Amino acid sequence: MPVVLRDGGSLLVRALRADDGPRILELFHRLSADSIRHRAFMAKTELTPSEVHYLTNIDFVRHVALAAVLREDGAEHIIGVGRYCSSAEGDGAGQRAEVAFSVADEHQGRGIGTLLLEHLARIARSAGIEELEADVMADNARMLSVFAESGFPVRESMASGIYRVTFPTSESEAFVQASLKRERKAAAESVRVFFEPTSVAVIGASRRPNTIGGAILDNLRKAGFRGRIYPINPNAKEIRGLPAFPSIRAVGQPVDLAIIAVPARDVEETIAECARLRVRGVVVISSGFAETGSTGAQVQQRLRTLVRSSGMRMVGPNCMGVLNANPEFSLDATFAPTWPPAGNVSMLSQSGALGIAMLDQAARLNVGLSCFVSVGNKADVSGNDLLSYWADDPTTEVIALYLESFGNPRKFARIAPAVARRKPIVAVKSGRSTAGTRAAASHSAALANVDVCVDALFAQAGVLRTTTLEDLFDLVSLLSTQPLPRGPRVGVVTNAGGPGILLADACEAQGLKLPELEPKTIERLQAFLPKDAGLSNPIDMIASATADQYARAIEVVANDPNVDALVVIYIPPLVTTAEDVAAAVASAAGSVPNDKPIATVFMSTKGAPPILSTGRRGKIPSYSYPENVALALSSAVRYARWRERPRGTVVSLDRERRVSIRREIERVTTGRPAPFWAPPDVVARLMEDADIPMAKLVVAAPTSDAAVAAARDIGYPVVAKAVANGLVHKSDVGGVILGLDSDEAVRAAVEALAGRVEAAGYELSGVALQRQYSGGVEAIVGVTMDPSFGPLIVAGLGGVQVELMRDVAFRLTPVSDLDAAEMIDGLRGAKLLDGFRGAPVADRASLLDVIQKISAFADVVPELLEFEINPLVVLPRGEGAIGLDVRMRLNGHGV
Repeated sequence: MPVVLRDGGSLLVRALRADDGPRILELFHRLSADSIRHRAFMAKTELTPSEVHYLTNIDFVRHVALAAVLREDGAEHIIGVGRYCSSAEGDGAGQRAEVAFSVADEHQGRGIGTLLLEHLARIARSAGIEELEADVMADNARMLSVFAESGFPVRESMASGIYRVTFPTSESEAFVQASLKRERKAAAESVRVFFEPTSVAVIGASRRPNTIGGAILDNLRKAGFRGRIYPINPNAKEIRGLPAFPSIRAVGQPVDLAIIAVPARDVEETIAECARLRVRGVVVISSGFAETGSTGAQVQQRLRTLVRSSGMRMVGPNCMGVLNANPEFSLDATFAPTWPPAGNVSMLSQSGALGIAMLDQAARLNVGLSCFVSVGNKADVSGNDLLSYWADDPTTEVIALYLESFGNPRKFARIAPAVARRKPIVAVKSGRSTAGTRAAASHSAALANVDVCVDALFAQAGVLRTTTLEDLFDLVSLLSTQPLPRGPRVGVVTNAGGPGILLADACEAQGLKLPELEPKTIERLQAFLPKDAGLSNPIDMIASATADQYARAIEVVANDPNVDALVVIYIPPLVTTAEDVAAAVASAAGSVPNDKPIATVFMSTKGAPPILSTGRRGKIPSYSYPENVALALSSAVRYARWRERPRGTVVSLDRERRVSIRREIERVTTGRPAPFWAPPDVVARLMEDADIPMAKLVVAAPTSDAAVAAARDIGYPVVAKAVANGLVHKSDVGGVILGLDSDEAVRAAVEALAGRVEAAGYELSGVALQRQYSGGVEAIVGVTMDPSFGPLIVAGLGGVQVELMRDVAFRLTPVSDLDAAEMIDGLRGAKLLDGFRGAPVADRASLLDVIQKISAFADVVPELLEFEINPLVVLPRGEGAIGLDVRMRLNGHGV
């Protein structure tokens, strides 16, 4: 597994192998006498063959060992080892294991020990080991700091100069946050070289016009890059006035960043040469890799392994390069024809062609950029890495993303919220079509598709999703120049009634409000506006409005306490010029409170005059139509609310319940083909273990006598449900019969179920009897497993019409209490839970509790493919919620 270290370097962490003996000996000989003493608790100058054999022959049950591997000079070198050993027998539950580490002296302090500890703890936890312990000599300060800074709650005791360090393997919130902080810092350091290099080599630079290598070299020079530039071309001694070199080795000086624009067949060897020279980062412009098919994908994977194992990072392949518009660097390592203005927006594009369009649009709209990256195939550097860098980049205040896919959405879900709480993230994610919808048996899975996963991810992470690049730029223009609105109340100043009405309609559709203005505000407006002016928000100054009236109206309306944001609309009449009005708006914007955004709509083919952004307030965003500004403002309001909300809490199942669930899952999945639907009795036991309330269910043999006995045990009235292998939606074949209140009714129901199931092509194998509940609101809570996004929770209004109504919401696990509340509050039918038309108010708190417990259950059962409780009857407030029908599809473990 490739990992990134705290100093930005990278290496591979893999299992220690039996053939690693020579590499273990090499590591031993690289250790200083103190490091050996700290590890062996004695002076030692050599390892015996039996010791090497023990250290490298690992059973990965009671003895687990991981190696940190760095590739140097074309060979693998182990520079660190972490291992744990446990002498206990059995399934591992409740075990302790002893953990130890060795890291080559020259690589100590880079975070290698901490990373090995995280991986070992994760392996130990999955094996049922609850605690790790280590003996550390009192003068081994580095090792003690590894444990102290890990985030694990460490207990220490000391005897005879030896610390006994003990800590649980469970992931506490402190550990999760410490791990995330380490991950972000390491990723940020690793990609810094792409934006702040002191030297750049262009491998494939050319004197010929209209070549990518030539364009990149020209852009580097035209942008004014302050570092050294080395053109690499074996057939030239000089290019564009710069000395050229036949190879990067011939440069004879350290190179921070290499831009590779050579044929695909030469890329692998070119990167290997960069690795030998310890180049810190490479940008592979060349195409011909994963985008071409399986053969190209295999080569691309080799490139990723090569750069990570050599301590480098790579952008691309198949990309258009990187850019840093900060005047301190002025780096344009792209072949785009446009150099954007410097500013506070950092952009990522997964598409090279759209990246060129985005740079052109930024220049046209005067959206100032800090950084731009075309990530291409994302073989190594991804959006997650760039978010980590931009999180602390002082010149980046807004982040804009164009995405076509997610490499690691679960990692994005960890990183993005922490970034979004400080800086807005705006994203266009392509792929909204129904072509990605999966064919699935359960309602939960049938309602989900990739786009639903993306919406759920962005909602939880605080990412603002737009449907088009135009909407993205509209929103970025607002967020990069204006404060976040304190609320949804919009004041409008216009010289035409029609556009004001359009804006009012658009605001209402987007959840914004046009409030009534204070009487004092109206009085002030009456003092200088014509009698025909409309003084109810929106303020219609009529077509004769002068530039001075614009200025005075802006000051008055913006300072009204009922207004959170101001929109100024201008349609060019004959009596005023756009330039005069723009100048007046720019001047008056200085009187708008600093915590209120101001935006304009200049409805003319020429757009807003440049003078609009010359006032004390700085740049003021302008839009072509009222609907555009309403959409941007509503997104800004939604984001401001997300930033202010608490983080929420996540429910976790206690150890006893987790162990019980795992034992049942192991029992039922072992030897089973994959996938399969779990039997009703197994599902019932698992729901009890997860503390999820279900109506009592008894599965009887498919005979009248057995069914009657079960019904008497439960108590009338009951529901009878068909049990048949392969039958999922029982209602589709009439396999559910309600209202059975006597023995005779149950006998008749068994006969009817047998006939209906047989007519549908199934064989009745049992009859499930369950107590019938009346009243309440029917809901659905379920899980579907996405191969990329992991477990996805669905909740909404349930029953047989759930796929027709599609009134559901999705979130990725873990689902916090606030996530669960937002899921339910966002439903169209949420009012049904609040006592619609005299019905009792439903127990919403119990519904939210079930959602969270199912989220916790899904995280304990990675074998879970599909799951749903439908219906989950939400009873009147104070009476709870109870599941009436549940189904669960699991991945088996094979024979």
